[in-house]
Amino acid sequence: MERASLPTPCYIIDEEKLKRNLKILADVEKTTGAHVLLAQKAFACYPLYPLIGKYISGTEASGLFEARLGKEHMGKECHVFSAAYREDEFDELLRYADHIVFNSFAQLKKYGKKARAAGKSLGLRVNPEYSTQSNALYDPCAAGSRLGVTISMWEREADAGLVGLLDGIHFHTLCEQNSDDLVKTLAVVQKRFGNILPYMSWINFGGGHHITRSDYDLKLLYGMIWEMQETYHLKVYLEPGEAVALNAGTLDTTVLDIVDNGKKTAVLDVSAACHMPDVLEMPYTPPLEGAAKPGEKEFSYTLAGPTCLAGDIIGSYSFDRELSVGERLTFSDMAIYTMVKNNMFNGINLPSIAIREWKDEKENYRLLKSFGYEDFKTRLG
Repeated sequence: MERASLPTPCYIIDEEKLKRNLKILADVEKTTGAHVLLAQKAFACYPLYPLIGKYISGTEASGLFEARLGKEHMGKECHVFSAAYREDEFDELLRYADHIVFNSFAQLKKYGKKARAAGKSLGLRVNPEYSTQSNALYDPCAAGSRLGVTISMWEREADAGLVGLLDGIHFHTLCEQNSDDLVKTLAVVQKRFGNILPYMSWINFGGGHHITRSDYDLKLLYGMIWEMQETYHLKVYLEPGEAVALNAGTLDTTVLDIVDNGKKTAVLDVSAACHMPDVLEMPYTPPLEGAAKPGEKEFSYTLAGPTCLAGDIIGSYSFDRELSVGERLTFSDMAIYTMVKNNMFNGINLPSIAIREWKDEKENYRLLKSFGYEDFKTRLG
């Protein structure tokens, strides 16, 4: 199928760009012996799991459904962390998870012995109370955070029986960051929890590592992994989500209308609120192929979605030419935190999903999934 034949809106995953990321992550494993896991909260296009599984060790899940998806479709290591586990789901979760990380000593006390009896490796998330970012929405070390056990909580709540159940500790403090922030964080982790590490068999550095970004310092990452291995004899795990599919997908859209109310707004068939929620939550302006910042080129437009939400604004851009109704535009870096977070507010349909692949040295687009009324209806009754 040719690209122009795909419906819009449509997420398009580029296999070659995905492989480029995966080769970098595979090199991390080969060079250091660390295990890299796909954090499915960022990217969960499971038809590509067999490909991803050729390069990395497995998946990380935030609960039952992701754990099942990872185990059924990649079939490799499956690690799970949840801020709190549901009692009515825990027995089923044990069928899929290899590692289970708890968020509190209370949860470890409630489920730890059952998980241990099922042969699972157990961990506890710690909070080093060291922030390396300014956006509180994405800062698990912010004051009063519910995520992870601080050293004062450990000293107050731990006992020999509970600590004896643990195989490792987990921390996750980064978001789209380089390895220099990991260096600072790991130093604090060692300062506050260093006396615990000799009794553990593994440590999980969590996610937020932009390993496949062009300016990422891989040598610095390697040094930290080797330090944990040599100093404490720990197996090291990494859980990147974005790094797996960074810049490996696009979102094609069509201009539905152009409104001029003192400024020109192009209304698209794609919605920030429905199809790219991080645009409003972060917030950020997604890159658009062939466009520049407002005023840099001759013709400026605000791009917006079709919903009734007044703030369904994707961003402002400038172009070399005037836009026209019916033309297609392409947003970049749309594989991550899109398909996993989208919704059908206003009854707006979800974008289709396609794969860009190469067969016999020829480019081909394969449509994986299209959605419709039944997908909207069955969510509601």
